[in-house]
Amino acid sequence: MSKQLMKAINEYAIPLHTHNDVSFLLNEIDDETFVLLGESSHGTSEFYQIRSELSKRLIVEKGFTFIAVEGDWPACLQINRYIKGYDKHIKSARDALKKVNRWPTWMWANEEMLELIEWLKKYNSKQPENKKVGFYGIDIYSLWESMDEIIHHLEKSNSQMLNAAKEAFACFEPFNRRPEKYGVAAAFYGETCHEEVIRLLTELRLNKHEFANNEEDSLNIEINALITANAENYYRTMVTDDNGSWNIRDKHMVQVIEKISQFYVEHAKGIIWEHNTHVGDARATDMADEGIINVGQIMREQFGEAALFIVGFGTNFGTVIAADQWGVNYERMDVPKAKSRSWEDLMGKAGPHDKLLFFNQKNRELFSETIGHRAIGVVYNPNYEHLGNYVPSSMSNRYDAFIYIHQTNALTPLEVEAVYL
Repeated sequence: MSKQLMKAINEYAIPLHTHNDVSFLLNEIDDETFVLLGESSHGTSEFYQIRSELSKRLIVEKGFTFIAVEGDWPACLQINRYIKGYDKHIKSARDALKKVNRWPTWMWANEEMLELIEWLKKYNSKQPENKKVGFYGIDIYSLWESMDEIIHHLEKSNSQMLNAAKEAFACFEPFNRRPEKYGVAAAFYGETCHEEVIRLLTELRLNKHEFANNEEDSLNIEINALITANAENYYRTMVTDDNGSWNIRDKHMVQVIEKISQFYVEHAKGIIWEHNTHVGDARATDMADEGIINVGQIMREQFGEAALFIVGFGTNFGTVIAADQWGVNYERMDVPKAKSRSWEDLMGKAGPHDKLLFFNQKNRELFSETIGHRAIGVVYNPNYEHLGNYVPSSMSNRYDAFIYIHQTNALTPLEVEAVYL
């Protein structure tokens, strides 16, 4: 298998001479509504740089209208408000990124993001209101922050629903903003707030006409209500069912992408930034054997494969930002050379240079065999990565294209006071 794969890689791989060398990809993306850009770690500088360059070109040349990332909605909305000129108090991208304070902060509060955010700000300043590009977080973790956002908005608008919202959210007060406490109480003692948040979500949806769409207020309250309902379900499930909570999270992220797309109506074209494990079709991995689904799979099934273009990313060795335990300070870690006979190992042996590979009808069968594909999360121990950091994958069925950077470097985090929840 290895020799055949290496031969196919050598035949079809396109050398990348610089990290701005993305024209080959742009030429392949045509009528797709969504472009999903992965990463094999949450702490690699080159992945952010390339995704930024691709995103700018997709916006300018292909008319894409929003970027959706694996981050919290409330924090990312501050970035959105900055680049669209809604918030006059945020003076710079650095100020906007200081709002990203949930651990792991480095995923978005990093030097690599600054240039893109300032570019989006400058680009939007020259666009009419209906052509301004948005930046949104689509993750599920911001239960309490989203509740705060709903209360704040209802207070600001003097809504008749304010008391109903406060009564619903009072159910969560005994857990002192600790989702794990709520999860244990809900899973083992039946102390849930499920009925309260579902009732409120229904009421907010029925009365959405009450909320003006000034500076995206209507979208903001709708997404925060959705997060509240789905996050309650997520934390209630995660204590007893890891796979079930994963599925809730990825289904939620697709729901948010749908809501954003509906907001942009006929102009909707989305660029999605997430880890490979979310964007690469789960059906092409061993995740499927465990009943795990993900964003790439759901979107292909829901919108059709022709509506998506999925790009995976990987590296052979270098450095990365990660933590050795959940919730502790990040470190700059060495990434060892890829495991022998893994996808990254073969890409390196086919030539120690950066490369781009497309998967299509012409070559899909050549790359369809299952092979180990490296995945590094926010928690990482290089000494033990051979035990659990390689996902068996059929690469040509998982992605439409793959970007390989032979040696990568850790990104540069900003100094942000983290909330460890």
